[in-house]
Amino acid sequence: MRRITRLPFGMLFVAAFVIATSIAFASDAQAAHRWAKYHWARTSNPLALQLGDNVGTAWDANLAQASGDWSVSTVLDTSVVAGSTTGSTCAAKQGTVQVCSSNYGANGWLGLAQIWITRGSHIAQGLAKMNDHYWTPEANYAYANEAEQQHVMCQEIGHTFGLGHTSEDGSSQNTCMDYYHNTSDSDLTSTTPNAHDYDQLRSIYKHLDRFNTSAGGASAAAAEWVSGHAPDGTPFGASPARGHWYVQDLGNGRLLFTHVFWK
Repeated sequence: MRRITRLPFGMLFVAAFVIATSIAFASDAQAAHRWAKYHWARTSNPLALQLGDNVGTAWDANLAQASGDWSVSTVLDTSVVAGSTTGSTCAAKQGTVQVCSSNYGANGWLGLAQIWITRGSHIAQGLAKMNDHYWTPEANYAYANEAEQQHVMCQEIGHTFGLGHTSEDGSSQNTCMDYYHNTSDSDLTSTTPNAHDYDQLRSIYKHLDRFNTSAGGASAAAAEWVSGHAPDGTPFGASPARGHWYVQDLGNGRLLFTHVFWK
């Protein structure tokens, strides 16, 4: 799907598209829920990636679990470190994924992930934002439970590695990269990565690069990134599915991709 959407706050997003695949294969050749060719550059595996903690106490355990779950991958090693921003500001930092939570308001989204692309198809920095609003009593969100909270955290962080969705029809593939709605605190379906996610990460990161874009890698590439403007919480408009992708061309070969996880 290709279209141009003009946002109320003056940002122009081009080529909005959805990646939706539902597959049961486990081999590298057949794993296919990646986000185009986007990946962190690194000279060796596993990819060492820092997750900056800018979340409130209600999300700390979710962040820790997601970091541990994703690090089961043989090509990925995340670590939770002190954040470089605040939940409300949620500014990106080169070479890291900054994870934030704040009450971003009744704008329709539970989580939002962004990756900045530079030097071809390489991720330079990432953000994962969790919207506290829908876990407040006044929001009256039907799925405001701990399992749904973990689902959102796991998925938004997963997107910052270059992963797409396994499905968008609401069914469960027992991975946090699907669009299942968790019905209660004890409904742990789709709250963690599964073997297929790890296969996909192995496929994405099976080749090595000549430089590092992650601050966790030795001799990270020199700072050449010029940050773009992150969405301010204004809704993007009606969405027929739980998630949509948007891309903004920042010029000079730099792109900003945004994934919105609607409630």
